[in-house]
Amino acid sequence: MRKLITLTLCILFIAAIALAQDAPKKPLSPPAKAAATLNGKKVTIDYSAPSKRNRAIMGGLVPYGQVWRTGANAATTLTTEGDLMIGSLHVPKGTYTLYSIPGEKEWTLIVNKQTGQWGTAYDAAQDLGRVKMTVSPVKDTVETFVIGIDKNLTLTWENTRASVAVMAH
Repeated sequence: MRKLITLTLCILFIAAIALAQDAPKKPLSPPAKAAATLNGKKVTIDYSAPSKRNRAIMGGLVPYGQVWRTGANAATTLTTEGDLMIGSLHVPKGTYTLYSIPGEKEWTLIVNKQTGQWGTAYDAAQDLGRVKMTVSPVKDTVETFVIGIDKNLTLTWENTRASVAVMAH
């Protein structure tokens, strides 16, 4: 009887381990969305939100002066139901990919016409245009990358916030 109980417990333990390994794992950079209605037109940004996880981000994981996918995984997508002005850049209604070039004092936002690609598949020939972003420090460290959209499009992570004005017309 004792052997039967021991055997049953062993089988249950092994089954529990096997099931735990098959359980879906939370992605390191989960999907996220920023959305706003500007002048009656819906604007959404779909991206994957990486976390700091004790890493140096700005100037480290995200190098200064180089094109960054502006998130993680698949390319970050901007969809707008109406024409926008992002800074001085006219963006017609449609779907685009957002990239950026981070800098210590200034960022550049890139609006790219190519869509559906992995985030690192950047093609400069597909750029709709580029616009400068203002950089400001963040008081408290931001663990997970966040994109926001309202009167400004903001990119916030670690101790940095880059922003540019957005208007629908």
